[in-house]
Amino acid sequence: MDKILIRGGKPLKGSVQVRGAKNAALPLMAATILAEQACTLHNIPCLHDVFTMDKLLTSFGAKVEFTGRYMTIDPSSIDTQVASYDLVRKMRASFFVLGPMLGRFGTAKVSLPGGCAIGTRPVDIHLKGLEALGAKIAIEDGYVIATGQLTGANYSLDFPSVGATENIMMAATRAKGLTRISNAAREPEIVDLAHFLNAMGAQISGAGTDMITVVGVDALSGTEHTVMPDRIEAGTFLVAALATHGDITALDANPDHLPNFLDKLRDAGAEVEILSSGIRVKAKNGVKAVDFTTQPFPGFPTDLQAQMMSMLCVAEGTSVIRESVFENRFMQVAELVRMGASIALDGNSAIVKGVPQIAGAPVMASDLRASAALVVAGLAASKGETSIARVYHIDRGYERIEERLASLGADIERVQE
Repeated sequence: MDKILIRGGKPLKGSVQVRGAKNAALPLMAATILAEQACTLHNIPCLHDVFTMDKLLTSFGAKVEFTGRYMTIDPSSIDTQVASYDLVRKMRASFFVLGPMLGRFGTAKVSLPGGCAIGTRPVDIHLKGLEALGAKIAIEDGYVIATGQLTGANYSLDFPSVGATENIMMAATRAKGLTRISNAAREPEIVDLAHFLNAMGAQISGAGTDMITVVGVDALSGTEHTVMPDRIEAGTFLVAALATHGDITALDANPDHLPNFLDKLRDAGAEVEILSSGIRVKAKNGVKAVDFTTQPFPGFPTDLQAQMMSMLCVAEGTSVIRESVFENRFMQVAELVRMGASIALDGNSAIVKGVPQIAGAPVMASDLRASAALVVAGLAASKGETSIARVYHIDRGYERIEERLASLGADIERVQE
């Protein structure tokens, strides 16, 4: 197993290319199941989760070619609708195949998912939406078995879940009649998926609002699409710029994808400049404490909460962070305290009292975004060496992060334990 070593205290400076978004690429790959011909996706990130979805699609009989940063998926040869436990347990996003399989073939058998241990994240909200479209759902031996010809319906989500919105939207493209999804998630990744499906021949409107309308069609065709830039990766690099008193431009980052986050960086003392090439964040006079609450888009992204916390560990003043999306997303706190941070937990809130400096220490990643937070903390540590174990978590969502940070001036390397 690998670990990452960081000797912090160096301001990060320069430009970094933002890769394609993991959280967009995975549902896009699943959506190709709906097509009758091959689809090509450009700007695909080279990540472990992408490789897992590749294996899952291949296990169905689809033909997948992944070259450079583009992927061609031909679903015309799919001959099974069973998603096995061995693959689905590795990645929660594997559950995205349920809606497309059901929509195209009228049947699907998908293992209950695994993924990061950041909360229960029940799949009930997905299943209720598919039942509203006429699917019959049974759970047997750890598998969800869905059958039935789908019919358009009105369905209101109990919570604006991104995954449930995407699964229901994909299934509805092949349902008979009109589907309205209210209280829908509004994240940019959903807009990206809707653009892709519409290019395949779907009739979707309202993506990006809380009411999505889908008119079912008889068939979808192959198409080409470019995956949107990863707003969470961009945000992670921009947080690192402020945490290290540096100056970073995240190339191709879209400011419209990070409205609340960028406002909080400004409040924390960053100079934020919107360029034609991306977003530039430059530290001015240190880091100031800020309060924020994670919320569905356009609020502060839960996927950037942990990284922001690392930065606020060395801020001037006390910050209060409230996590309203997942109930177990402060798993980085114990490791940050090992580095000298002053953090107290009170239910779904974290009170972060800024200290003059934190120091490197051996720490262990518990999930994807917590691992990114430990990297930010290691970069911000003014003395000592940070050793991060279990970095396979970070490889799920950040492509060669140590090489890209090194290009910005970080003293960072990956070694084998």
